[in-house]
Amino acid sequence: MRRALIVIGLVVLLAGLLWPWLSRIPFGRLPGDIVVSRPGFTFYFPITTSIVISIIIAVILKIFKD
Repeated sequence: MRRALIVIGLVVLLAGLLWPWLSRIPFGRLPGDIVVSRPGFTFYFPITTSIVISIIIAVILKIFKD
């Protein structure tokens, strides 16, 4: 458990440090993400982005399992 928390912490740290470059990646604007814009209201649900990130995390955890 400690190893997983350290890895997650390092990934979050790297994402924070690399944010200026990572923000240019089109995650959050993929086809399938739901955006409803009305005057004075915007609803955003990144369903496709969530699925892609979930798959990436599952593969990374599978690699580091043992």
